[in-house]
Amino acid sequence: MANRIMLNQTSYHGAGAIQEIVNEAKAHGFKKAFVCSDPDLVKFNVTSKVTDLLKENGLDYELYSDIKPNPTIENVQHGVQSFKDSGADYLIAIGGGSSMDTSKAIGIIIANPEFEDVRSLEGVAPTKKPCVPIIAVPTTAGTAAEVTINYVVTDVERKRKFVCVDPHDMPIIAIVDPEMMASMPKGLTASTGMDALTHAIEGYTTKAAWEMTDMFHLKAIEIISRSLRGAVENTKEGREGMALGQYIAGMGFSNVGLGIAHSMAHTLGAVYDTPHGVACAMMLPIVMEYNQECTGEKYREIARAMGVKGVDDMTQEEYRKAAIDAVKKLSADVGIPSVLEAVKENDLQFLAESAHADACAPGNPKDASVEDLKDLFRKIMK
Repeated sequence: MANRIMLNQTSYHGAGAIQEIVNEAKAHGFKKAFVCSDPDLVKFNVTSKVTDLLKENGLDYELYSDIKPNPTIENVQHGVQSFKDSGADYLIAIGGGSSMDTSKAIGIIIANPEFEDVRSLEGVAPTKKPCVPIIAVPTTAGTAAEVTINYVVTDVERKRKFVCVDPHDMPIIAIVDPEMMASMPKGLTASTGMDALTHAIEGYTTKAAWEMTDMFHLKAIEIISRSLRGAVENTKEGREGMALGQYIAGMGFSNVGLGIAHSMAHTLGAVYDTPHGVACAMMLPIVMEYNQECTGEKYREIARAMGVKGVDDMTQEEYRKAAIDAVKKLSADVGIPSVLEAVKENDLQFLAESAHADACAPGNPKDASVEDLKDLFRKIMK
């Protein structure tokens, strides 16, 4: 079987990279941008860093800010209609995963109107055309949605999130500018950073992992582990490291999938509105303990990448514990809780069944039953 790698046509990295938006928009002959960004970014003048550039260079745009932290079917439907009304011919997504995911769903439906029922996009939908061109500008260092073929939509009515995997949704251009991330508060920096680490570790251990994606994931683990604490303190080096590390993780996991830490995090987000990165950080060490017997020598390399010394002198049991402990310490150091008080015993059956049905679950290195997942959820209960 052939292994497939899909990445952006073009990506720009480093401070001031947003200047390239103007050059790319002109080079592609785009006429009007549909700028998707969440209300807080608009309020705190993060979005304006891009829209001011557009204005200064005579590039037309319309701002769309009906973006929710966990975008819903209704958000997407509203966005599709607003895009049609705007007369735009491309999208600029400014924000975290929510802005990116909303933009991807809008772009896919505009190009493939036969999928206007948003639920029809779940899983691997057989869309025929690439989505409306997207220039993706992340403001968080975590989701890597700017370089993935995935997006997630919340079905409020059914209390679930569903994952859409579609090569046609890849942004054509990624603008990874750490200066766009400098206004992130500590809590958001921590949670999105732990999401990125979860991407890297799950991608490295997933069933579909192979040499090229292993290269991406191990480098991402190394960069994130040395950068996240600094990013939380808003150091220049920390921000720059996280901007790069989370993107490299996306280069990998988008092509090989994830595991049950993500499927369980999706469920916690849908039921309790738990921030995705917080849910990932809670579940990651628990899932690592569950998976360890199916990971060969990979936890040794995870521990090494996270800066653990002397791993070559450790037994398998020791280096596996060292890798898990390093994840727990990083999570605690950046202020992520280990307990979610909202989880109740009466919820466990629904939570476990939802996580078991999630699109990320099949990639887990160890097959997890509904009962297994219930036991894992119990570990974050008070």
